[in-house]
This record gives sequence, C-alpha cells and structure tokens, in this order.
Amino acid sequence: MIAGFVARHLDPSETLLEVLFGLIMALTITVGTRLLSERADIVPLELALALLGCNVAWGVIDGAFYLLGTLFNRNRRVQFVKRLQGAQNETEALAAVKDEFDLEGEPPIRAEDKANLHASLLRLFQHARTERAQLRAHDWIAAFLIVVLVSVTAIPGLIPLLLIQDGFVALRVANVVQIGLLFFVGYWWAHYSGSNRWLVGMAIALLGTSLVLLAVPLGG
Repeated sequence: MIAGFVARHLDPSETLLEVLFGLIMALTITVGTRLLSERADIVPLELALALLGCNVAWGVIDGAFYLLGTLFNRNRRVQFVKRLQGAQNETEALAAVKDEFDLEGEPPIRAEDKANLHASLLRLFQHARTERAQLRAHDWIAAFLIVVLVSVTAIPGLIPLLLIQDGFVALRVANVVQIGLLFFVGYWWAHYSGSNRWLVGMAIALLGTSLVLLAVPLGG
C-alpha cells in the first residue's frame, strides 16, 4: 500500500536515488565519526540526534530542489511551445521539435516512426496553451515523500546507536547495516534495469562506500 502510494508520485529511479542519497549521507556521518573520533568522545545519543537531524535537513533541501526543478522544467517547456508557435514556417517548427525530442536515450526506433512521432508532436504543440506552469498537489506530495525517504534512511544507523552503549561498537554495526542496505538498493535497482541483481548490488555498495571514504577526508 505504501509502496503503491510512493510509486504514484515518484518514479522508481527517483525513489531509489533518494534512498541511496540518504544512506550515503548517514554512512558519511557514521564512518566519519568512527574514523576521526576517539572512543571516549563518542556519545551515541548525541550522534543519533545529529544523524537524524542531518538527514531530515537534507531531505527538506532535496525536496525543495525537486519543486524548483519541476517548476523550471515545466516553464521551460512552455517557453519551447511559445517559440514553436512563433516559428516562421513548419520546417523551422519541425526542426525545433526534432531538436527538443531527439529520442537519443530511447530504444532505437525506425526513422519513419520517429518522423511520424515528431510530426504528431508538432501538431499537438501547435494548439497547446502557453500559460505559465504552476506547482500542483502531486508535486507537493512528491516533495514530501522525498523528505520522508531521505529522513527514514537514517533509522537503520540510529538503531545501533540507541541500543548499544559502546559507541565504537555501535558505529561499526551501523556501518555494516548501512552498507548492506546500499547493496539492497543496488539489488532492487537491477530489478528495474534488467541487470544482474547481485552484481549491481555489489557495485552500488562499493560505489557508495567509495564515495563516503572520499567525502570523509574532504570534510563531508
């Protein structure tokens, strides 16, 4: 039920990337603390609050960026339609459609099918309305879900910090759990991309861990 609700408002790629982002943020904190702090300096409860606060803050920032990006892309498309409708002739307008929708990243299609699609899009946009785009309820829900996704990815790292008194041991457990979740994100990623699930899982876990080990000495 919850997964279906999320899927109605966010693409699988968006959901997986937000979860991946949240996990890397949390892992950066726990790995950085584990590597750069003395054992006696680690207070698990304080670290747990800092971890949660960091992920919530970045979730809000990421959600705000999502809204800005959505509004930018919609109004950019409105400006494209205005230019299209103001083209001097159909040849110029069709060239603009081909440039905007080059289909380069899509599965290969026949040249005649691509030409038919571009012609259909031209007819569609020639009669489109060009009012400035506004954010919709769906967009606000999606942004809220982004905040939630990035925030809840802190929970796996919080649990060891709240249950294990020895801070160093708690951090070690948190790191192992979070790296395991990176693998799971990659495994699920392969479910959508049609790749080998175990290989992609290991690749994402390795990539995420490498990024964290790069970020920590740089002050991330």
